[in-house]
Amino acid sequence: MGYRTEALFRDDAYLKETEAHVVAVTERGGVILDRTIFYATSGGQPGDTGSLEREDGSRIAVAATVTGETKEEIVHLPAEGQALPAVGERLRLTIDWPRRHLLMRMHAACHLLSVVCPFPITGASVAEDDSRVDFDIPDTGYTKEDVTAKLMELVHADHPIFIRWISDEEFAANPGLVKSKNVRPPSGTGRIRLVCIGEGATVDSQPCGGTHVARTGEVGEIHIGKIEKKGRENRRFRIRFGPPPAN
Repeated sequence: MGYRTEALFRDDAYLKETEAHVVAVTERGGVILDRTIFYATSGGQPGDTGSLEREDGSRIAVAATVTGETKEEIVHLPAEGQALPAVGERLRLTIDWPRRHLLMRMHAACHLLSVVCPFPITGASVAEDDSRVDFDIPDTGYTKEDVTAKLMELVHADHPIFIRWISDEEFAANPGLVKSKNVRPPSGTGRIRLVCIGEGATVDSQPCGGTHVARTGEVGEIHIGKIEKKGRENRRFRIRFGPPPAN
């Protein structure tokens, strides 16, 4: 039976620091806390890095964050050679904010891409500088330039991005909310987390457990670096920060 970690980032992705207590240390040295601001690797988004400060002022560097026996159990993996805290110890948590903010911007950009390209998603991966979204489409008819222009229209519109929770029953009654072709969000907990874009979610609404910026304008300048053919009916769009390179 796993532990349940209160995931503070699900309601506020901008929390950079907080305090928590150690509830367990795994056989492999993973630290489980009663609550955390560290996002655990899931849904194509990598887990957070940062540090855990002990009451004596010493710091434990966190090299990765993953889920444990269940999705509700979040495990902080110390870098090699770090001292481990004791169960019950109080720690001060600090995430690597510059890295997290890049991931938040990029994850939001991936959502915008799914608006510009409204096709079933077959895969996705979020990174700090180069991310991808795969779509189930036989022939895009899209160009890098066209998609980039439409993405930047959404960025410049500075739409709000916010979280809304719905019940399992509401989710079951709205199957069109799911954009992924092969993966469905976990249900049975009583509620589903939606990431919404635009006033009243007029631009987009889809289940997602990741972290995102609060407005599309915060994404900044992005472009499609490449569109790759990955099978008869699969196209991979690569998103990168900054303006398109000069030809």
